[in-house]
Amino acid sequence: MTETPENTTVVIVGAGVAGLTLGNLLLRDGIGCTVLEKHSRAYVERRQRAGTIDTRGVRLFRTWGLDEVVEGNPVAEAEGGFFIDGEEMPIDIGDENESLYCPQQVLVRNLTDVFLRDGGDLRFEAADVTPENLTGTRPLVRYQDGTGRARAIGCDLVAGCDGYHGVSRASVPEGALTRFSHAYGYSWLSVLADVPASHPAGMAIHSRGLAGLIPRGANASRCYLQCPVDDTVAQWPDERVWSELGARFGTPVPTGPITDKRILPLRSVVHSPMSHGRLYLLGDAAHIVPPMSAKGINLALNDAEVLARAVIRQVRRGDASLLDAYSDTCLSHIWNYQAFAAWITELMHNAGDASREGEFRKQTARAELRRQFTSPAANRLFGELVSGVN
Repeated sequence: MTETPENTTVVIVGAGVAGLTLGNLLLRDGIGCTVLEKHSRAYVERRQRAGTIDTRGVRLFRTWGLDEVVEGNPVAEAEGGFFIDGEEMPIDIGDENESLYCPQQVLVRNLTDVFLRDGGDLRFEAADVTPENLTGTRPLVRYQDGTGRARAIGCDLVAGCDGYHGVSRASVPEGALTRFSHAYGYSWLSVLADVPASHPAGMAIHSRGLAGLIPRGANASRCYLQCPVDDTVAQWPDERVWSELGARFGTPVPTGPITDKRILPLRSVVHSPMSHGRLYLLGDAAHIVPPMSAKGINLALNDAEVLARAVIRQVRRGDASLLDAYSDTCLSHIWNYQAFAAWITELMHNAGDASREGEFRKQTARAELRRQFTSPAANRLFGELVSGVN
């Protein structure tokens, strides 16, 4: 039996970067919100993804008085590099770059700690979350709590921050959103290993394909290897992973136990509009960028800030103009990032393995890369990419 519904201003579905950032921003301004997360806290804080918050994201946290979520990061960062056929290229981050290394699990843990410390309502192990009445005057979100009891929360709006396969976007009627997508025609083998951050680290371009070795903690690293889109994990035993990484970096790489291995087809996806009735989509629930761009986490942060400001304007002034403009405001920013993501992804992959686009595209891509390394501004961009790949 469902209890009498509780009430709040915003129900946030998903306790990842987008959901917890939005929750903290609303809490900072005294706006009532409840965060529902289907997994346990331990599970959420183990998810390892993006490793760099760009300058814009760092300034967002500072502006809202949340500096502490990106300060005192205990994770050591290895010196990153960029290699072409085994030769390390010069990288200059630049003095004005405020981006910083912060693995997703560290950021999520910090955001969770601050949210709960400041009195936030965060409910883990919320099963069967079901948003209802999204086009009515007051949505209702049903779920089962950790004891199996049916619960319901009435709210003014729902923020869908539960990822690409979450229930939020799935609750939108078919045909209400348009899906724009592009498949790049190759995949990455993504490997998580118990390997301390050490040299070489960064990205490597080689005729055998792209490779990456990115620290994900003091004793963990994420490894990437470009592979055909139809490859399977079974084709990549551990010995082959380490051998191929060494070949593409042009030097032996540190090895260790592999704890996770999966194939990631590279793609870009945008859903438009990013809202339906009183449901607003944020982060991966609304858009996907290829990991080469290192922008997924930063798009999620931008969505959260845009929606937070819109909700605050509505609650404080009764002005819905920013809410009405939420999708258009975010999409303008997202398409700019998608354009960058498509450019950098094609450039980096075409410069290595010529089997897909041919030798001509390989040579033009390498010419473009050489030009990038002679431009101070572009060189700093590559510095961010080296440590920021998702």
